[in-house]
Amino acid sequence: MRVFGVDPGLTRCGLGVVDGGVGKPLRMVEAGVVRTPADAPIDARLLAVEQGIEEWLDRHRPDCVAVERVFAQHNVRTVMGTAQASAVAIVCAARRGLPVTLHTPSEVKAAVTGSGRAEKAQIGAMVARILRLDAPPKPADAADAVALAICHIWRGGASGRLAAAVAAARTPTPRLPRGTRG
Repeated sequence: MRVFGVDPGLTRCGLGVVDGGVGKPLRMVEAGVVRTPADAPIDARLLAVEQGIEEWLDRHRPDCVAVERVFAQHNVRTVMGTAQASAVAIVCAARRGLPVTLHTPSEVKAAVTGSGRAEKAQIGAMVARILRLDAPPKPADAADAVALAICHIWRGGASGRLAAAVAAARTPTPRLPRGTRG
């Protein structure tokens, strides 16, 4: 499975692509960021994020997209920009019919480091260790996007199997007419 992780942001939108599966070795395909100038108009910044994401989707052809779920902060401007960049990533994936999963920051931290309160440096170090890299992807936003992809592979696969099992359990078993045996 190829997962495209997106750590949304307007100044730096982290992007990472990881190949692998549950119980299989993971391989980082690419990590980077889309940067936009803080003084540029919002429409130009969102368009640049969209163009960067579309370019990565064209280049890497992922099976699914994992986006960091926006969480509440005290800085409303930061939350708004992050939410807008997140929406752009979701729309780009939807346009291609790709499934999108949102993961919380603490879920990603716990999946990669074992602690939902891990610091950025810990996340980067564990991403490098998991993927057998010499150093964490730079900048930290790129490492966070790769961590999202890893989290999705490890947790998304299990969640998908669980959802399929629940759906199967809810499907009524066909009953045979009285007097017949199956």
